[in-house]
Amino acid sequence: MRTIEWKNDTVLTVDQTRLPHKLVYLKLRNCRDVALAIRTMKIRGAPLIGAAAAYGLALTASRSKASTKEEFLKQIQDSVRLLKRTRPTGVNLFWAVDRIVKRIGEASDSSVDAWKDLIVREAQNIADEDVEINRRIGERGSKLISSGDAILTHCNAGALATVDYGTALGVVRAAWEQGKKISVIATETRPKLQGSRLTAYELRTMGIPFVLITDNMVGYVMSKRLVNCVITGADRIVKDAVINKIGTYSIAVLAREHHIPFYAAAPLSTFDLSHGTKDITIEERSSEEITRIGSKIIAPKGTKTLNPAFDVTPMRYVTAIICEKGVFTPERLKQLL
Repeated sequence: MRTIEWKNDTVLTVDQTRLPHKLVYLKLRNCRDVALAIRTMKIRGAPLIGAAAAYGLALTASRSKASTKEEFLKQIQDSVRLLKRTRPTGVNLFWAVDRIVKRIGEASDSSVDAWKDLIVREAQNIADEDVEINRRIGERGSKLISSGDAILTHCNAGALATVDYGTALGVVRAAWEQGKKISVIATETRPKLQGSRLTAYELRTMGIPFVLITDNMVGYVMSKRLVNCVITGADRIVKDAVINKIGTYSIAVLAREHHIPFYAAAPLSTFDLSHGTKDITIEERSSEEITRIGSKIIAPKGTKTLNPAFDVTPMRYVTAIICEKGVFTPERLKQLL
């Protein structure tokens, strides 16, 4: 499924907070709409957030009434700042808006109308490229999977986390499409339940056999030899670690203990190899995500919480990283610089 599209100067995208009960599409008409959808996780998943941010700039451009280049550039710069304040950890958002800003700079002699066309076209390119990149990730990664394998995945890194096809779940999908008899163990992924709401929805739609488990069952299923490999997505890959949904680190440590390969699948736009763990801000989210499930309060009033959205998995726990250029061990990542 195509998760996000540009139609008649409007962005159509799936409201991921409504799944699995309803498939609802949002109509986003300006950059503020896009920023709010990202902040509230109606749009989520690192590659999708990148494409959405690019479309946010396209909305600013297409609806601009600026009569001078200076006025137009200020509007774009304001939108860039707005988007970059939404979610600090995933790098795809920053990559996408910086790519568009760079293209504007390369066409500095162009008119305002030409800049508008360029921005919309570049945003569309980013979205279209994501689909093809994900298919290549799936093809590369599927070679790591054998018929009969059970793959454990955490959070949602399928079509819903991208423009289409998926990264980690794209690898699973490619193996399934090749006729391999595989199954998936999906963690529920507290506190936002992306596994039980979104990954389960996608797997059921594709007809891939799966079992849903709570996050704290991972050690149990590994000890029972029910897992052949782990494949997760990533929100940022730095030179010394994979940064992904909270809980990934624990899974990687358990995989090492049980001699199970741990793979992360992500496009090159997720790579930030010029930085290390110490340079990255881990997003802290609202306490209500922990003290409530939906509208139901599950903790005493005034309970203090700690709610980081992501954690850091050191490279020593990572068997390999799958991207569109191939499968790379941590030692080989410098080849991508």
